[in-house]
Amino acid sequence: MMKDLHRLTATEIVQAIQDGRSTCEAVTRACLTQIEEREPDVQAWQYLDPDLAIAQSRILDQSGRRGPLHGVPVGIKDLIDTFDMPTEYGTVIHARHQPRIDAACVALTRRAGGLIMGKTVTTEFANLTPSKTKHPQDPTRTPGGSSSGSGAAVGDHMVPLAIGTQTTASTIRPASFNGCVGYRPTWGDLPLAGVMEVAESLDTLGLIARSIDDIALYRDVLLCVKPEPLSSQVDAAPRVGFCSSIFWDRCDDSTKTLLHHCVTMLSKAGAQLVDVTLPQSFDRIPDAHRWISSFEFARNRAWEIDHHFEMISERLRRGRIHDGLTCSFEKYKSSREFAERSRLQLDDLFSGYDVLLTPAVAGEAPTGLEATGDPSFSLLWTTLHVPSITLPLFTGPNGLPVGVQLIARRGADRQMLNVARWVSRAVDWDGGFTTTRSSVR
Repeated sequence: MMKDLHRLTATEIVQAIQDGRSTCEAVTRACLTQIEEREPDVQAWQYLDPDLAIAQSRILDQSGRRGPLHGVPVGIKDLIDTFDMPTEYGTVIHARHQPRIDAACVALTRRAGGLIMGKTVTTEFANLTPSKTKHPQDPTRTPGGSSSGSGAAVGDHMVPLAIGTQTTASTIRPASFNGCVGYRPTWGDLPLAGVMEVAESLDTLGLIARSIDDIALYRDVLLCVKPEPLSSQVDAAPRVGFCSSIFWDRCDDSTKTLLHHCVTMLSKAGAQLVDVTLPQSFDRIPDAHRWISSFEFARNRAWEIDHHFEMISERLRRGRIHDGLTCSFEKYKSSREFAERSRLQLDDLFSGYDVLLTPAVAGEAPTGLEATGDPSFSLLWTTLHVPSITLPLFTGPNGLPVGVQLIARRGADRQMLNVARWVSRAVDWDGGFTTTRSSVR
């Protein structure tokens, strides 16, 4: 049997089991050993039953079926329904809540042979109030949110894959902070049945992994299409638009340097690099996102607001709920209409580029556990419904991961993943995520 099974990527696990070099049970036990050792410090899991996980692995080993995720342990954000595990949505209001059926993404994961390891921690209702999870490399720092446990669990080699969600920055940010590959799909592509709605006009699933190939594999599983390996090379060097976006001034100086360094490296590798300026009207997108997300969230959480308002954190009551309850339908409707007009403008802009290169986060995970970090660097792209991916290409001044974000046009997810692979090779990132390949101080 192979050693360090918990460090394998999902695609490596599938191959090892197929070749007879490992078993589902051996992989599961290796991950559980890592969890047992690290969970007291990281606290990535809201629910974990080791006996159930081992029982699932034995069933998979005895099964004659070999799905595309056969034997791969997966963490599921505690915002997503599971028939055999509680789903508490990050709040004591729903403590010990037990759904009767799986969410669609969970059912499809099981159908593909994936092993549901447990439920990963989410912030309260996938909003701003942090929960218990800490950064695996520095417990004084936030792991990001709202998919806190998913990012930390993959980042600390507890599982190779995890599902999160994103309404603002809830997948890209924790993936970047924890040194993972994080993917937010084109809005509407992946199924949300059985996932608690935060703001339906913005919500998507988010996938967190340790390799781009794993993201592509899991995306195909959830799309219900035959998994196809990514192209070994793109047809030509990609056309990359360097987009500092309206939030550039919020970046740490070190992050700005890293992004400029990345531009230089890609240009030397043959990419066509052009500076991109977004339309001035995009300055209004943060306000549009605020009113869309708040209006829809307050409407979706009407029962909790009416019956358990005092059990909701003050931060959430004074923030998104207050905004949602005071937002008129007219303001909400005009914000949605503006967002759609902006999406059409972005479609036109992409006629000259394969991807945009932009910051994923302001910098390394910030110190303190009272907040989950600045979400601004995903807010635009989430509102615009475009796919995005963060790659753990660099480290910051304290040796912690800093992700680089690629953006593609709506529906161009597969092309974006191929370009992401080209970019990772151009900066000499080998897909391993325990160390980042380049660092600029």
